[in-house]
Amino acid sequence: MKNSKNIIFFLVAAVGLLALPLLLQTQGNAWVRIADIALLYVLLALGLNIVVGYAGLLDLGYVAFFAVGAYLFALMGSPHLTETFPAFKAMFPNGLHTSLLIVIPLALLVAGILGAILGAPTLKLRGDYLAIVTLGFGEIIRVFLNNLDHPVNLTNGPKGITAIDSVKFWGLDLGKSLKIGDYTISSVSLYYYLFLAMVIVTVIISHRLQVSRIGRAWMAIREDEIAAKAMGINTRNMKLLAFGMGASFGGMSGAMFAAFQGFVSPESFSLMESVMIVAMVVLGGLGHLPGVILGAILLAALPEMLRYVAGPLQTLTDGRLDSSILRQLFIALAMITIMLARPRGLWPSPEHGKTLKRKGGPASVDISGPGIDAPADEIPDAVARRTSINP
Repeated sequence: MKNSKNIIFFLVAAVGLLALPLLLQTQGNAWVRIADIALLYVLLALGLNIVVGYAGLLDLGYVAFFAVGAYLFALMGSPHLTETFPAFKAMFPNGLHTSLLIVIPLALLVAGILGAILGAPTLKLRGDYLAIVTLGFGEIIRVFLNNLDHPVNLTNGPKGITAIDSVKFWGLDLGKSLKIGDYTISSVSLYYYLFLAMVIVTVIISHRLQVSRIGRAWMAIREDEIAAKAMGINTRNMKLLAFGMGASFGGMSGAMFAAFQGFVSPESFSLMESVMIVAMVVLGGLGHLPGVILGAILLAALPEMLRYVAGPLQTLTDGRLDSSILRQLFIALAMITIMLARPRGLWPSPEHGKTLKRKGGPASVDISGPGIDAPADEIPDAVARRTSINP
């Protein structure tokens, strides 16, 4: 009975997600574009959830990997390199128009390597210190992108890179509307289906990671790194893997963002973007995939939807209240209210924060997978025996 209900729920959800852009485009492509941006932020939040939610490493420079993926696709899918470097034009006279099947694996690889490079010097840092270092890394990447227009014009500086190719595969150009008989599916709706497919694949990968030995090792590090090390977990390698895996999803999201926008500039990768992505993960529920998705959708769609509230208020006050400031005020009030009412997030993980369970007698500790299950008063002796053998 329960399985049949789950099947019905998934079928209804699948039909709803597939029909959503077709319904939204009847009210204008702006609503479909909001849904597209929300899906991109879901991809980013799922990637950051690996670092923050699973491994417990506060990363405030995550937008750097988003920028790396975006500029990688921009350079490989625009005439910028051909117009800037004569030698490159001699090799590719028509420009380098790279297939999506090549760009996505390359973006995953490059961003993952940069994530591991970032993680290497931060292995012994925790909490605020880790946040400051990752924040600095994100700002360094943004400053580089803003200034690499001389002496060699690689990123075109603050002007950004334009004329980026749309996504094309199997003869289908997502930058153009698709006509099926008398019905027309807009370009933004086609991108919606691509982003939805990528979100589904990312959710499956994230879930499999969560229930694997690697995911359990990450969660053990999140709860208590010293205890995890005492249990024999290689915390160094696990941290590097978390940084690399999370960064790879950020690079993939950036590549899709560049193809969708057709333009990238350093302004799109500011510190506030990193803060918003972290807020999505924390607001939805650390380490819980449905909560992370919910938080990303709310924080991505809420600012756009509040335009329809702040605009009329500005008109009513004869322009004395700026609509952009009102939008930021409403978003801040909504976030404060949610965190006061739901301090563990809108949809928190039922297992997070419940490793210690007291039931009348001595506390029991249950860390499934790489941990132990023993009364609390026996744990110090067990840990002491392990640490005496493996200091």
